[in-house]
Amino acid sequence: DHRVGGAGGRVSATVPAAEDLAAGFAGRILRPGDPDYDAERRVWNGMIDARPAVIAQSTGVADVVAAVRSARAQGLPICVRGGGHSADGKSMADGAFAIDLGPMDAVWVDAAGRRAVVQGGGRWTTVDRETQLHGLATTGGTVSNTGVGGLTLVQAEQSPVATPGNFVSDDSDDS
Repeated sequence: DHRVGGAGGRVSATVPAAEDLAAGFAGRILRPGDPDYDAERRVWNGMIDARPAVIAQSTGVADVVAAVRSARAQGLPICVRGGGHSADGKSMADGAFAIDLGPMDAVWVDAAGRRAVVQGGGRWTTVDRETQLHGLATTGGTVSNTGVGGLTLVQAEQSPVATPGNFVSDDSDDS
């Protein structure tokens, strides 16, 4: 165990070294003191200086499931970083278990169906590159390094007529 504290001492938690996570996790696990920890906890908004207890850089759904289970077992709050833009800073939190979806940035295009499926860490630059190969375009973000998931949810939240279901759906039906 080691103790981590948030900026200004706002949050402090004792965190196991995450060996339980390491056994079933294909991505990288970063903790305070690790060489890349400070670089990887940063978000686009330079005013945000959150220090999560653990950053789990997930490479797939199994990693996300393992990270959520580990965070629950440790009693840590969870924050999720998609594309990393995070203008409001909610994707990193002091003392939290940060699940970083950044490595999950694949985009699959169904040209005939005029649909793209984007992983949780996808950015608009990847969507643009992959859809343009098929002569398709989207009305998504105007800044290419913005994450698809975060911007999609913000647009849905701010729309007076839309619900998140209008913007985001799983592949279980055609909604």
